[in-house]
Amino acid sequence: MPVFIANYTSRQGETKEVRVTAASMALAKRDLRRAGKIATSIVPQPTSNKPTKAKAPRINLGQSLSKMLEKRPGVRDKALFSNKMAALIDAGVPIVRSLEMLASQQTQPLFKRALTAICVEVNQGTTLGSAMRRWPMVFDRLMVSMVEAGEAGGVLDETLRRLAKLQEDVAKLQNQIKGALGYPIAVLFIAIAVFLGMTIFIIPQFADIFKSLGAELPVFTQMLVDLSGFLRSPEYMLPVIAVIALAIFIFSRYYATPVGRMGVDKVLLKIPLFGDLILKSATAQFCRTYSALSRAGVPILQALEILKQTSGNAAVQEALDRARNDVQEGISLSKSLLNKQIFPDMALSMLAIGEETGEMDAMLSKVADFYEEEVGLIVKNLTAMLEPAMIVLVGGIVGAILVAMYLPMFSVFQNIN
Repeated sequence: MPVFIANYTSRQGETKEVRVTAASMALAKRDLRRAGKIATSIVPQPTSNKPTKAKAPRINLGQSLSKMLEKRPGVRDKALFSNKMAALIDAGVPIVRSLEMLASQQTQPLFKRALTAICVEVNQGTTLGSAMRRWPMVFDRLMVSMVEAGEAGGVLDETLRRLAKLQEDVAKLQNQIKGALGYPIAVLFIAIAVFLGMTIFIIPQFADIFKSLGAELPVFTQMLVDLSGFLRSPEYMLPVIAVIALAIFIFSRYYATPVGRMGVDKVLLKIPLFGDLILKSATAQFCRTYSALSRAGVPILQALEILKQTSGNAAVQEALDRARNDVQEGISLSKSLLNKQIFPDMALSMLAIGEETGEMDAMLSKVADFYEEEVGLIVKNLTAMLEPAMIVLVGGIVGAILVAMYLPMFSVFQNIN
């Protein structure tokens, strides 16, 4: 029976080759379609009298590593895609042509491959949402579900605009939190670097001068000199570094477990200011996302599953998971979440009003606006508090070291007199 060599595009956008045994080329194409492979080209295999040896599959380690390290599209990248897609569809451009245009403009390799593969599938009759679902590294479940709901309701362009607005709001919220947490962390690292630099490189030079002059070192200065010697000694520092590395490894392994992540995330919620920031940002994201899903017509159980997956805190995920089970048993969402004692009472009261009036999306959108403003206020106050504190910290470290180095000078001057 004849053998045909066919090339097809995989779900990852890669061109692959396969051999098909069939009575004719038409039957070979039919077999490929049944296997979910759309052939881009198919030719008969050349006949040869020479025996062929089976070749071991080649593994391109460099290509595999580069794919693993490929940058995934961020929230703003997805928002830009949603906005452009909505504008093209609203202008009457067919979905396939819209995908072709956006794929040609895309600069990120992973995003470009995804759009190319989705374009091929949609051209073969697959819905846009189903094609996007096969690319979880690019399109999250929230995005896929809203697109599917928009397609089902015939309002894909409007749904994509709402999705873009949601993604922009989420990106803005994430940037606010990163800004609040990033500044103190950066200054803390600078303070540690300054302390280590002065302790390792500057203090030993002063210590040699004091030793040559025979100066008696004060207690504080002697402590810094001893610490400098400790930090510069490999036989002391290597065990310390090993212990720190082991502690980090144990913590990361513990945090990777459900119990560990739950414990750490609950502790984070109880930290003053930072815990309030995390909780209010989670509340704003929950309300904004649920409002968009509700307006798109996504069923409540599916929406709760999406909300659970998009939440970044294990305690919030647990509350949403239990609430989903309660809703299945006929309990209202607001009542179920009130019993979990995670989200603020004000947000849950507004949620209950939305359930009673049938204006869930509008009510939750207002709650999201309120808590986003609260997050911005917390970030502003936190930055105002931390800026002088960090300056005092760095200045205190440098000043303490300078004082410790100049204290022995007085005893040196007394000896000279």
